[in-house]
Amino acid sequence: MTAIPGCVFCAIAAGDVPASMILRDDDVAAFLDARPVFKGHVLVVPRDHVPTLSDLPAPALGTLFAAVQRVARAVESGLGADGTFVAMNNKVSQSVPHLHVHVVPRRKKDGLRGFFWPRVPYADDAEREVFAQKIRGALSG
Repeated sequence: MTAIPGCVFCAIAAGDVPASMILRDDDVAAFLDARPVFKGHVLVVPRDHVPTLSDLPAPALGTLFAAVQRVARAVESGLGADGTFVAMNNKVSQSVPHLHVHVVPRRKKDGLRGFFWPRVPYADDAEREVFAQKIRGALSG
């Protein structure tokens, strides 16, 4: 894996920085966002350091988005969500310069409008892990 020193997503993907990991394989990692829009908000990242979508090699597109699709299904089934919001920022508003796809659980009338993203923090690490376990369970089930 090609990692960049100082990139927090590279460090999370490598297991060097703790995170509520949902999925980790040779090519991608998925973990709960530390500042979730809604509880259960997952980030899916390539394990190799790739700054933006334009930098992702074409052969890796299918691998990344197959993982996004799996995680979106797991978020819905594991959390009983009505659906998901899947999005990415590319340079502008990209808080970490490492390509990442947001998979956000959605519920009817949840208050999410357009690109106004409220943040709903977890009460504590234990609550965050409960959400992670539900999604991981749905991935393997």
